[in-house]
Amino acid sequence: MVLSVERTDECLVGARDIGECTKRLATFGERYKTLMVRSEQRGHLDVYLEGLVSGLERKSVEPIATAHGLYRRPLQRFVGAGRWDDRALLEEMRTHVAEEIGEREGVLILDGSGFEKSGPESVGVGRQWCGRLGKVENCQVGMFLGYSTRKGQALVDAQLYLPEDWAKDKVRRAITYVPDELKFLKNWQLADELLRRSGSALPHTWVVGDDEFGRPSEFRDRLADRAERYLLEVPSNTLVRRPSNWPGRTRKWCQVAERKRTRRAQGWYRLTLRQGERGPIEVLAFSTRVETRRDGQPARNEILLVMKTLSGDKTWYFLAPKNAPLKTKKLVWVASHRNDIEQLFQAAKGEAGLDHYEVRSWIGWHHHITLSMMALWFLILERRRLGKKLLQ
Repeated sequence: MVLSVERTDECLVGARDIGECTKRLATFGERYKTLMVRSEQRGHLDVYLEGLVSGLERKSVEPIATAHGLYRRPLQRFVGAGRWDDRALLEEMRTHVAEEIGEREGVLILDGSGFEKSGPESVGVGRQWCGRLGKVENCQVGMFLGYSTRKGQALVDAQLYLPEDWAKDKVRRAITYVPDELKFLKNWQLADELLRRSGSALPHTWVVGDDEFGRPSEFRDRLADRAERYLLEVPSNTLVRRPSNWPGRTRKWCQVAERKRTRRAQGWYRLTLRQGERGPIEVLAFSTRVETRRDGQPARNEILLVMKTLSGDKTWYFLAPKNAPLKTKKLVWVASHRNDIEQLFQAAKGEAGLDHYEVRSWIGWHHHITLSMMALWFLILERRRLGKKLLQ
C-alpha cells in the first residue's frame, strides 16, 4: 500500500539575507520593552537583539558591545545579572507566536540541547550526554520546547537542566545564583514543567519527543491523564501485548522490536516522512493498539507506531494515547515534526547566537537563551515576510 504524507518544511531565512531590518527590529522590540522597568534596560535590549541577528561571527557580549561602540560592562551586567524577568518576556513571546502562527493542529516538541564547556565553573556543567557531539562530554544541557504549525515554527521556552550533584551542592548553587526553591528534576520532569507553564498559551493537538521522554511511562501517563495527545519515541525493548478485548489472541508480553519482525509485509504503508536535502525521505510504517506494561500498576492501553527506513537500517517506535487516531498516515505526519526542532536549533545556533554566551550564572544563562529565542523569532517573522528562503 502506498500513501503520501505531505508537509512543507519551511526553512528559516538567514540574518545576512534580511538586509536593512533595523527599523523592523525596533518595532518588533516595542511590545517587549514595556516589560523592562528601566530605560537603560530597554536600550540594552535593542543593542543585544540587534547584535544577535547581525552578521557578527561571535554573538556574545563583547563583540556586540564593540560593534555598537559601547563599553562592555553595562551590557554584560544586563545579560549576566540584570534585574529583569526573562519569563515575562517569554510569556509575551508565546502570545506573539500564537497570534502569528497558532493553529489548533499545532505540535509542541520537547528536546534537549547540549552546550560544550571546558571548565567546571558554569552553572549546571558536568559530564553529560551532548547531542551535538554525539557523546558524553563536559557540557551544560538545556531543555527546550518548540512549537510547529503549517504557518511556521519557533522555540518558545527553555530551562537549564541542573544535575543532581549540582542540586545538592549549596556552595556551587550560591556562587551561580541558582534559586533556593529549585529542586532536582529528571529531564522528563523538567519537560513536564515546560509543558505545564507554556502549553496552554499555544493552541495544539500533539506533544512529540524522543525516547528520553517516551521511556518513562509515568510521563506518558501524566500526559494522558491531562488529555494531552502525545507521540513519544520509546526504546526497542519496550514491552507490549495485545489488548484484552482481542478475543482468541495470545496475550504475551513481547518487545516492540518483536512486533516489527512479525508484521506481515502487506501490513506496512509506504509514506513520505518529509522532504530532505536530497529529496523525499520515505518510510514504511504501521500502527496498532497495544497494552503497555507498568511496574506494580495495571497495564494501560496505548497505540504503537512502528516506522522504518526503506532500507530497514533504521527503525523508530512511538507510543500514543489510546484515544489518538489509529491512522498510520496521520501518526507519521505527527512524527515528522520531530525534525522541526532540530532545524530550529540549527538556526538558533547559526543565526541567533544561542550557543555564543560567556555567562556562568543561572540568571545569565536564562537571560541569554531568552534573548536568543526572541532573536530567532524575529528572523522567523522576517522569513515569513520575505517568503520561503533556505537557511544558508
